[in-house]
Amino acid sequence: MAILTLAQIFDVWARLMRNISDLRLETSLTKTDLRAAVEAADVWVDANAASYNSALPIAARTALTAKQKAELLMMVVAKRFEVI
Repeated sequence: MAILTLAQIFDVWARLMRNISDLRLETSLTKTDLRAAVEAADVWVDANAASYNSALPIAARTALTAKQKAELLMMVVAKRFEVI
């Protein structure tokens, strides 16, 4: 079950489409396929949250808030794929 609301899913979907357009990236996905990918990513994050939390060292697991843990993950993924 997705955690994001329908409005939040639309927001992420719109931002992603805008980024793809602004950067002139090519994709063969339709808008519907892209929205389904956003929804699937949301479901995956929810399903794997406990696994991510367990992977963190105990000090970080207990000291960081959920938002801080999310920011950490976002920054690592963004750097790894050269988005930042």
